[in-house]
Amino acid sequence: MEEVKILTAGDSSILVQMKQEIRPEINRRLSALVRLIKEQKVEGVIDTIPAFCSLLINYDPRVVSYEEITCRIRGMLKVDVDPGEAGRRVFEIPVCYGGEYGPDLAAIADHAGLTEEQVIKIHSSTDYLIYMLGFLPGFTYLGGLDERIHTPRLANPRIRIPAGSVGIGGSQTGIYPMDSPGGWQLMGMTPIKTYDPGRKQPILVEAGDYIRFVPVEEPDYLRIKRLVEQGDYQCNIRKGVE
Repeated sequence: MEEVKILTAGDSSILVQMKQEIRPEINRRLSALVRLIKEQKVEGVIDTIPAFCSLLINYDPRVVSYEEITCRIRGMLKVDVDPGEAGRRVFEIPVCYGGEYGPDLAAIADHAGLTEEQVIKIHSSTDYLIYMLGFLPGFTYLGGLDERIHTPRLANPRIRIPAGSVGIGGSQTGIYPMDSPGGWQLMGMTPIKTYDPGRKQPILVEAGDYIRFVPVEEPDYLRIKRLVEQGDYQCNIRKGVE
């Protein structure tokens, strides 16, 4: 098991810190710990917030003391849990690449020395691990982008990027969950709402899930968009094998 530290983070939080490396196996270990906490319904825990290689646990000190919660978490860390034993959720996200939906696709391809079709094939051929959520509600930090299509951020960020835009920023790819400024190179757009404040579960995915981008043509994009707006579309979720 990786070396683990449990640190104080204020008067009602602790930080479980693993080796400071961005690696899938470390992140999966954190996901397994989150799952254990939820399954065992640890008394006093209010929220768990995973990051690349750490987990912030917020608790109610009126219900459980610092000593009690740290002792409980240390015990859980000793449990040899296979992070993949329950399978993994892979969200298939339809994307219309290029054209008005992906104005920077040609620039990404040019930077990589590839055709646009090759870039699309590479980008849509991987299950991307969601290491963490942050920056904006539902913004996913994904791991696994092929080095061939790593692309620098824009020198001059855009003032507004539409919700659903799929882009590349350096060694990362992801989806903008709402309209916002941003400097990533835009290669496509999805009609899926990864964040919807009106939904029972506003954020579609969780850290530890995976995303697979699925290329679609414009007619299918528009059809899915209509269904999403009507509340009649369910994102396809498949079970992967670790």
